[in-house]
Amino acid sequence: MTDEAVLRFPEGDDLAGKSLSPIAARVIAKISEEMDQEVLKGLSRGVLARRIKDIAEKEVTAAGNSLNLLQQRDLVTEIVNELYDEPANKCLPGAPPASRTTANTTPPTSKEAPPKPQYGVDPNAEKGDADISSSRAKSKASVEEAALRVRPILMERIDPAAASQLTRKELARQIAEVVVELLHEESIQLNQIEQRDLVTNLVNDMLGLGPLEEVLSDEKITDIMVNGPKQVYIERGGKLTLTDIAFRDNAHLQSIASRIVTRIGRRVDETSPMCDARLEDGSRVNIIIPPLAIDGASISIRKFAKKKITLDIMAQQKNISDSMATVFKIASRCRLNILISGGTGSGKTTLLNAFSRMIDQGERIVTIEDAAELQLQQPHVVRLETRPANLEGDGEVSIRDLVKNSLRMRPDRIILGECRGSEAVDMLQAMNTGHEGSMSTIHANRPREALTRLENMFGMAGMNMPIGAVRTQIASALDLIVQISRMRDGIRRVTHVSEVVGIEGETITTQDLFTFDYEGEDRDGTLMGNFRSSGLRPQFAEKAAYFGLDRPLIEAV
Repeated sequence: MTDEAVLRFPEGDDLAGKSLSPIAARVIAKISEEMDQEVLKGLSRGVLARRIKDIAEKEVTAAGNSLNLLQQRDLVTEIVNELYDEPANKCLPGAPPASRTTANTTPPTSKEAPPKPQYGVDPNAEKGDADISSSRAKSKASVEEAALRVRPILMERIDPAAASQLTRKELARQIAEVVVELLHEESIQLNQIEQRDLVTNLVNDMLGLGPLEEVLSDEKITDIMVNGPKQVYIERGGKLTLTDIAFRDNAHLQSIASRIVTRIGRRVDETSPMCDARLEDGSRVNIIIPPLAIDGASISIRKFAKKKITLDIMAQQKNISDSMATVFKIASRCRLNILISGGTGSGKTTLLNAFSRMIDQGERIVTIEDAAELQLQQPHVVRLETRPANLEGDGEVSIRDLVKNSLRMRPDRIILGECRGSEAVDMLQAMNTGHEGSMSTIHANRPREALTRLENMFGMAGMNMPIGAVRTQIASALDLIVQISRMRDGIRRVTHVSEVVGIEGETITTQDLFTFDYEGEDRDGTLMGNFRSSGLRPQFAEKAAYFGLDRPLIEAV
């Protein structure tokens, strides 16, 4: 393929969104042809950037395209970084005279095709990745160093109260103007991209969550874990990864933690060093600070999924089977009392949200949570959230208080975000007194363990009831236990769907409608297995018949 064929863009097709590497390669080749190596060595970065801009405009116009100002700036910065920062570049001072195709000024013979520009294509992939990572690390370090010098001066020149009233876009625009002046005053050299990153850094510190904004905007990340100012882990695809994100110091991290809780009227300090909170988008946050957290404040964020998860989507993702999805839809429509069991990060709340989408639009729903994160789509929803005690130790409103109060609010269904203590007694009593279709989650590794935990929660409530009476209460309240697990390949799967059948003597009897049978793993490390139906007739088939759903239920199992 000729050089012309590689570099020509489709006629009339705008360059927005396309890779600029071919144009960058052509400009680098032009510079090598038109300018002597010795001259290049003597040029400053600024002078070279202006020369590149002139050549780039000609090359883009010759190709029958146009670039806007932002694209021009990014193109020039891309080329300047390449010429100055990449070790293999021919145009670097002191580089060997013929190490890059784009810098080869020897004209091709008449029978040979012109050399193909190789900008951005390194024959040694590992080396290329290392060079890119090194360049990015240098750029990031430059931005952070500039931020340390500029931030104190900037705070002296702006009115924080007025700045807090501005939109993010307007604040960024005004800060950008001041930053340009400060960089000049402080003799700090940053290219356009680095200046833009610096402004973003400063705005994030003023309005956002500082360094965390970068990972909060990535929809593929599900969890963010901050272990002190210098260690931030993320979960992507079910796997934990250490990032290069860091806070300036403990004070910076503490400031971000305080900003999170203050927005929802809570506090975190030495007298109250633990707090559950939520972000503006609904993401759940847990914060614990020194002296309880020895190595600095710890922030755990469970991100709020912007993509609405449904049972059908979960079936497509192989979290459940199609038959399971059908049974879950019927169970929710038939107003079964459902308990979702699983470990930390197993996807209990996500599954609860998916179940809730099956609730009729005309029902009145009351949700009760420590930190509101449920995403119900129905129009008639009352969301209740606990409140911690004040500085004097008064004013606390617990989950149990809210459950008791919800019974006086004429709910059709009560959805308890998590059952972990004495509130289990009131929740089960509500399920037994006409509030059918209620749902909750619980931490347990198997359905039978979930039942045992519920028994223990009666003891937490200080109720001295015979074990037989406790189990009778549980058996009559619950209809279905759904066990979900995050497996070692990072994928969440429903491993058991167990129906509470009744009680024999003092033993709660259950039957498994579905189980996940593990069979091995493929070459990619993904676990292989089948969602197996037991073939048993569900106990709630009669109730499904009342809603006209008995036939699809029997077909599904």
